[in-house]
Amino acid sequence: MNTRSAARLVVVLAVTVVVCAGLILRLGQVQLTDATPGSALLGQNATRSISVTAPRGQIQAADGTVLVGNSLHPVLTISPTVLADQADGGRQLLTRVARELAVPAEDLIGRSKVCGTKGAAVVPLCFSGSPVAPIPIMDNPPMTQVLGMLERPADFPGLALQQIPERSYPQDHPGGINLAQVLGYLGSVNQAELTADPALTAQDVVGRAGLELTYNAALQGTPGTVTYAVDDRGLPISVAAQTPAVQGDTVRTHLITALQHRSEAALAAGLTKAKAPAGAVVVLDASDGGVVAMTSQPTYDPAVWTGGISQAEYTKISNALSNRAVSEVQPPGSTFKAVTLPGAIAAGASPSGSYSCPSSVRIGNREFTNFESESYGSISMTTALEVSCDTVFYRWAYQQWQKEGGLAASPSTTSPFAVSARDFHLGQRTGVDLPAEAAGLIPDRAWKLDQWQQTKTQICARAAKGYPEITDKARAAYLTAVAKENCASGYQWQPGDAVNFVIGQGSVSVTPLQLAVAYGAIANGGTLWQPHVAAATISAAGKTQPVAAVRTGSVTLSAAARTTLETGLCEVTAGSRGTAFAAFRGFDLSTYRVCGKTGTAEVFGKQPTSWFVSYGPKTAGGHQYVVAVMLEQAGTGADAAAPVARQIWDLLRTLG
Repeated sequence: MNTRSAARLVVVLAVTVVVCAGLILRLGQVQLTDATPGSALLGQNATRSISVTAPRGQIQAADGTVLVGNSLHPVLTISPTVLADQADGGRQLLTRVARELAVPAEDLIGRSKVCGTKGAAVVPLCFSGSPVAPIPIMDNPPMTQVLGMLERPADFPGLALQQIPERSYPQDHPGGINLAQVLGYLGSVNQAELTADPALTAQDVVGRAGLELTYNAALQGTPGTVTYAVDDRGLPISVAAQTPAVQGDTVRTHLITALQHRSEAALAAGLTKAKAPAGAVVVLDASDGGVVAMTSQPTYDPAVWTGGISQAEYTKISNALSNRAVSEVQPPGSTFKAVTLPGAIAAGASPSGSYSCPSSVRIGNREFTNFESESYGSISMTTALEVSCDTVFYRWAYQQWQKEGGLAASPSTTSPFAVSARDFHLGQRTGVDLPAEAAGLIPDRAWKLDQWQQTKTQICARAAKGYPEITDKARAAYLTAVAKENCASGYQWQPGDAVNFVIGQGSVSVTPLQLAVAYGAIANGGTLWQPHVAAATISAAGKTQPVAAVRTGSVTLSAAARTTLETGLCEVTAGSRGTAFAAFRGFDLSTYRVCGKTGTAEVFGKQPTSWFVSYGPKTAGGHQYVVAVMLEQAGTGADAAAPVARQIWDLLRTLG
């Protein structure tokens, strides 16, 4: 070594010593003066926990058949740490992955970015999870290509294949059962729900309709946690601890699969035959309120919600989303006579009396007729139900209206017919364990006055200017005349209001479920039960919590009224003149008695709504079933609804 080289080495060593001394001094300063803040910061950043969503509980039929379960679908994820370690944020890596998967690179890059940041995919495809959680970049990826990449971690670092649970519907197939509106669907949580429930995360889904909504808290389960050790950037290094999630409770229902299938098939066939657009069936156990079958049609494939739904898909199924058994109302037509007949007896009509049934009666300045202007001469009260004689009911209603004071009666005056309807809890929600239940309407004088006060400004404006936008001059003139009449006296309970009410027309509206509950009370001796689809919840540990049967009221009928009502309803199916006699021809009513009432409800501008509500005997197993059938724009109850019910009763009679 020459002198110059030796000197250079000495200088370098001296500089090194000085620098090292400075670093040592600074390290000591940090350790001595910054120890507490540094320790606190290290403790905060050393680990980070994320919530792990629990698998949702199943929804089962009464026999344990799975109606809604969970299936696993593969999701390709990538580590956020690996992306952060790339100089370009992982762009080249994701491009290589996209090439292997034969998808656009921007799709994967967009999904890897946090929602709201530049280049992120649209919600819900962008990443909205914890910064330490694996980032989903593709759902249901092609397995061959994925496995090939997983075998080459040096070329494709950070990739993993996760199995994510999603809702499945194992019975929704040809020959199975649908139940879409009853079961409901899931949707992403919103900000209000996140704020209200700290256990929820942005990735969670919650019930949005049907049983999924009503029993969401039980079905959700208890989330778990995964705690990661993280580096100084907050990115995961390894898993430090795990607490497993606990699956949600199973909801066991009263639904009988064979009966549900029969109800769906019978209604579908009835709608097709009648060329009707929609309908519903409810089968209720009158012994405790359990709903053993329920269908609303049109319907849809409930799996459409799995993984998210497009606007086009939503638009396509929008008419099928509503549960017509629970959420939509119709005038009940003559099925309502089973409810107003006790009112007629309370008003003074004799159960043993004889009543004239002409083809029509004139009340005020209007003629009110029987269906197809039928006349039956002098008949009993039970025959009035059997043949569904409107004119007998019209006279009872008009006589009572006059007795109450007619147009001069106080708005607080309540008809015994309305009292009877409310005794059956019509005009109010049943409390069924399904969301969006409609209350229906039992109108009276007070209601009509209130409606008039709320709408008289608009009505009187129409009375003054008419309907110039309607090109049909005759129709425009008719509507103008109606507006003038309502402007002047729309607050009055007219004779027409009274007679329409008593036969389930006018403003009277009910749901099929409400009528099923009312007829259940007739069947079981007067008890009104709160209907319920769920029978019990069963925890992951196997603990069963029954859903209690709840009595909501009772209907008190005199012995004479009950006998008259039941005899008349049973003659509807068994009597040679009964409106459902043809539908039940060949059914052995002597060993299994089915009683009920048809209804043909007029709806302005549409074909009539077809109804048949019926009940059977108490079975050896202690059950007593009620079947309510409604078909919109299907014609008469005898021709459309009663044959649907007959098919259901053919199966019901075989059940214990």
